[in-house]
Amino acid sequence: MISIGSSNAPLLEMRSIKKDFFGNQVLTDINFTLEAGQVLGLCGENGAGKSTLMKILFGMDVIRETGGYEGDIIINGEKAVFNTPFDALKAGIGMVHQEFSLIPGFTATENILLNREPQKKNVISQVFGERLNTLDYKEMDRRAAAAIQKMGVEIDAKMVISSMPVGHKQFTEIARELSKDQLKLLILDEPTAVLTEKEAEALLDSIRAMAAQKISVIFITHRLHEILSVCDKVVVMRDGHVVRDVPTKETSVDDITRWMVGRDVQSAASRAEIKDEKADAKTVMSIKNLWVDMPGETVRNVSLDVRQGEILGIGGLAGQGKLGIPNGIMGLYEAGGTVVFDGQEIPLNNPRKCLDSSLAFVSEDRREVGLLLDETLEWNVAFPAMQIQNKFLKLLLGGLVKWRDEKAIHTVTQKYIDQLQIKCTSSKQKAKELSGGNQQKVCLAKAFALEPKFLFVSEPTRGIDVGAKALVLDALKQFNRESGVTVVMISSELEELRQTCDRIAIISGGQVSGILPAAASSEEFGTLMISKVV
Repeated sequence: MISIGSSNAPLLEMRSIKKDFFGNQVLTDINFTLEAGQVLGLCGENGAGKSTLMKILFGMDVIRETGGYEGDIIINGEKAVFNTPFDALKAGIGMVHQEFSLIPGFTATENILLNREPQKKNVISQVFGERLNTLDYKEMDRRAAAAIQKMGVEIDAKMVISSMPVGHKQFTEIARELSKDQLKLLILDEPTAVLTEKEAEALLDSIRAMAAQKISVIFITHRLHEILSVCDKVVVMRDGHVVRDVPTKETSVDDITRWMVGRDVQSAASRAEIKDEKADAKTVMSIKNLWVDMPGETVRNVSLDVRQGEILGIGGLAGQGKLGIPNGIMGLYEAGGTVVFDGQEIPLNNPRKCLDSSLAFVSEDRREVGLLLDETLEWNVAFPAMQIQNKFLKLLLGGLVKWRDEKAIHTVTQKYIDQLQIKCTSSKQKAKELSGGNQQKVCLAKAFALEPKFLFVSEPTRGIDVGAKALVLDALKQFNRESGVTVVMISSELEELRQTCDRIAIISGGQVSGILPAAASSEEFGTLMISKVV
């Protein structure tokens, strides 16, 4: 046993960590160690307890506000108590959260060095004191560039965050932590979920470089091949317990998957069902010469016909415009061109008209667009249908008085909690208290409750674990099959599109470079992806 203060102590020990939220036990007797320069992969289904454990390690306020935790955190052989994130930062622990914490109106440089800006003296400050020093912009640029360089990527440090593509926002978050001289341990929570394959590989190289500099990393991801590629060991959690703690060289993706979910999971690549193309179905939506001004996902000239009752996939490399298509049609970004749905032209730049036309959208940005974080699951699921369709309301005095039908709201919410296996304490739980993957399921439930004729769903499995991915994709297929809803699914995961869709349109350079059946070869899809890259 390592004595307190021993120079041979690991960088981090988590000893007998326990945590409950209002009687709901979410962590039970968690133990593991992490050496200096070691990369630990932390795996588990959504709701397994990973995020709660990291919130404890990083001193997040929510832990203290909900009664604290049991057990000990040991740093370099000495017990540590982190009451706030500032305590963790002083101890050399940094964290990049799954959801961004950037200031949209600031540049990347300003975000990277926020509250740590280098200053220089001027004539006035030399007389009246350091309070009147000015910012050293040249040094800020140098430090930001150095942090970005550590990741081996290229981003415009002078660009404001609000104009950045999502992958560059993620790199800005990581660069902020890498710019801190005292960094000893970096927690990365799903850092590659929003990255392209090339960007993800650059980040993995950066993690390897950090380890070589004796910076330890806790790497949380659902992309299990990344765990095997970059981690020294893997800790697998299930239902608040550590079920495995093994060197990565002694395990495999199949092993980790089985430990995570407690069962064998069919690979997305092995499609049990390949649906026939609905070649004879009528065109339900016709898109002509669509352009969308969405930062990082500009659509230049898209023409596309969607067949009634099909699941059409839209894929392509990041930044080539695939995300811009649903965001533009649904009125979230300025757009032009012509969109005809069910024989009627849909006015662009008017979200309400789209919703009134029985179109629905599950955004890739669940926190900013998809959810009312401070409201209950019931309110999140039912509110859009109440507002748009007068569903879940009791109409009194000829409709002059509207009263919420609490029973109907509870019934529909519970239906989707069960169908999508949303891990929550009850339908009354607030959305912000759920894990990222379970929040995504709530977004799907909200769309399903609208009972639309046409559904756009963008990156439906982003941040969702391997067990839940199959469940979500099956739910989409079931919704399409049983309700006859036409679905357009936008995803960065080609194999998920091939598993789920009838046809797949590839977007390159803001245009449709081609449409292929799901059974087409990877080589054919790859050729289309790079054909018009800008």
